[in-house]
Amino acid sequence: INDLIQKRQLLEAFACIKYLEDETIAERDAEKYKDNPQELVRKSKDVDLLYNSIANTIQSIVVGTLEHPTVEGTMLTSLATLIAREEAAHPNTSNAAGPGSDLLGIPRKWREEWREAINESARKRVLMVPMASKEEESSWLDLHLGFLQKHLSEDLLKIKLSVKKCYPEDYQVCDMYVEAFHKAIASHLQDICQRPLEFNELYTLLDWVANTYHSELFLGHPDLKPEVKTENLSLLLTPADWDKLKNDYITSAKGKIKSYFGNILRLEVTEKWEKEVHPEMKENLYHCSLSFDIQTIIGEHMKISGAISRGLETKTLELCLAELHEFIPRFREEFVAWSTAQDSPIFTPYFAAYINSFHDLVLGLETVFKVETEELQKILAALTENLRNIFLNKLRIKTQPLLKKILTNNWISATERPDSLASAVSQFSKHLQHMREPMGQELLRHVHKYMVREYVMQVIKSRRKMNRETRQQVSKKMNQEARILNNTLIDQGSDSDWLVPAIHHIASIIGEKKKDNIKEYIKELCQDYPDIR
Repeated sequence: INDLIQKRQLLEAFACIKYLEDETIAERDAEKYKDNPQELVRKSKDVDLLYNSIANTIQSIVVGTLEHPTVEGTMLTSLATLIAREEAAHPNTSNAAGPGSDLLGIPRKWREEWREAINESARKRVLMVPMASKEEESSWLDLHLGFLQKHLSEDLLKIKLSVKKCYPEDYQVCDMYVEAFHKAIASHLQDICQRPLEFNELYTLLDWVANTYHSELFLGHPDLKPEVKTENLSLLLTPADWDKLKNDYITSAKGKIKSYFGNILRLEVTEKWEKEVHPEMKENLYHCSLSFDIQTIIGEHMKISGAISRGLETKTLELCLAELHEFIPRFREEFVAWSTAQDSPIFTPYFAAYINSFHDLVLGLETVFKVETEELQKILAALTENLRNIFLNKLRIKTQPLLKKILTNNWISATERPDSLASAVSQFSKHLQHMREPMGQELLRHVHKYMVREYVMQVIKSRRKMNRETRQQVSKKMNQEARILNNTLIDQGSDSDWLVPAIHHIASIIGEKKKDNIKEYIKELCQDYPDIR
């Protein structure tokens, strides 16, 4: 009988074992072993061992079914016949009676053995799929899941075309194998989830589970239909494992996005500020890629996370905004540190470019991403105020030495050029016309007002005594400088026409010799500028 089993002539072996079993049961019932119960035990064990040997062979055949290029159809058909004969031969356990005979006549449950063998076959097939180490291949997981799809799709197609027809319909062969592969893959992915996975690996796994597993790329492939059904499969990952995977992804994405923002800042410092590269001009506005880069990062991460689930997309957007809120103060610190460390001619152009870019960023977040930007606008307002103060301080530092020269001998004797003050102011003010409204216009008004006020204050606080000729000379010089300064700022876009007469009024007072006329000029000055009192 063992030779028959080894040769896999299982139907013949079963017939022999069944004959031996029936004979032993008949002898037991005839009380042949009444005086020698050990002999009954020995024969019962022999029968049991032979049946177990067949069960092991069944398992071996089923486990090996998918390992060969072609399916041994005759062998699988005989397995189904064998299982049916055993089930018919052992419908219940009523034949078992007496000590040592409980192994005789019992159902052998070979169909359950067959099912277990399918589960084992699926487990082995999954574990056989090539998987490189992370050290060998950076895309190890992507490649592994690709191999998993390819190899198991081939197995399922073989089951559909060659294995299924070897068994009766009630075996539901395709359903059994699909369920077995599903469990094996689920267990395998659970093991992978226990590894320390990086951002790209976490996304690869999420994407594969969410978008590939049931798709036409794998279980839903047209060639596998209609036999391969996925509707009744359980979740590939438990809700707890799935949530952990998504949370790990968000945690990893946080570091990734922080790194991206850090790279943006690093490139601004090294490629623009340190090299003093002038910002681009688009539609007469200073332009930089900051808004585009930030929105691209947010958009790309939302796109890929949205492909997994809506909830993950929402979490990713929240994460991006939180990182953005932290990035802007870091950006401000770096820009302020750079701008205060040196007197660079590109400070004001970049000041304008960043104001423009952050305006575009807010607009983009509101329109494209439907984000509530109230908190962001507060952060940007603090940034704007900070940079505005630096701008005005740089303007003050640049112009104060020139303002202090007003009414000095060199200034009166025309050693100083009449356009030197306007030229110094223009180094700052000329860039404001390329800043988006209303900020550019408001700042230009402020510059205009600041310069006129400082000019007037410098003249008024002077206690210099001058003869008539000198006063006329001073008056002429003031009118000349005022005209150049006002024209320069108005040409650059200032709409503060009301400031134009201020210096001219003072110049007229200084140059006038008649008291009545002086009083009239003072009256006009006070009417135009009441706060000058």
